[in-house]
Amino acid sequence: MTDVTSREKVLKKIRKALTTKSTQEIGDVDKDSEIYTGSDEPFEIQFAQNFSALNGKFVFCENEAEFIENFEFFRSDNSWKTIFCLEPLIKEMLRRGNIAFSDNEEQFASTDVGVTFCECLIARTGSIMISSKQISGRRLPIYSNYHIVIAFTSQLMYNLKDGLKFIRDKYTSAIPSMITTISGPSKTADIEKTLVQGAHGPKEVFVFLIDDVPLTD
Repeated sequence: MTDVTSREKVLKKIRKALTTKSTQEIGDVDKDSEIYTGSDEPFEIQFAQNFSALNGKFVFCENEAEFIENFEFFRSDNSWKTIFCLEPLIKEMLRRGNIAFSDNEEQFASTDVGVTFCECLIARTGSIMISSKQISGRRLPIYSNYHIVIAFTSQLMYNLKDGLKFIRDKYTSAIPSMITTISGPSKTADIEKTLVQGAHGPKEVFVFLIDDVPLTD
């Protein structure tokens, strides 16, 4: 009698399962119902809490003037020197606030701070959704030591599904070739199990959230 090993028994069961059709009927899959427990907190508070828990720096601004005031404070406090920005609307805000910046590609390699917009913010995970369609492109969000994201309260989404729908509605048939999320600064403990923050990108990520949603009764 042939001695059958445990491994052969397992493989035999797998082969049988693959060749035998299941008699169990699978009903319609519900793809629309929410699987996460919601929160009564406003999206901006949920995002702030979750993003901060990931070591992100969150700053809420009631308007553009408050954004400029807060930006100048953090610029001075962190000794930011070379600020690089390609987004026309952000450049206009920085000019109105008399904040020096560069958009010269030849100075990109010496960039200390990269300032960008985002596609949207995901409140449930505290994540920033960006894409290759943005003027800042693929490089700026990951190259500089400090990544500064400027977003508006109208860009707050609850979860990734809502964020992806927001992007599909925005770009219709011309979907970006790259869509990704940033959830705080990158971290690694590969070297001698010592945690290093910013190993694969910016060492700090800031989100300046500007309120652009009018109050309603």
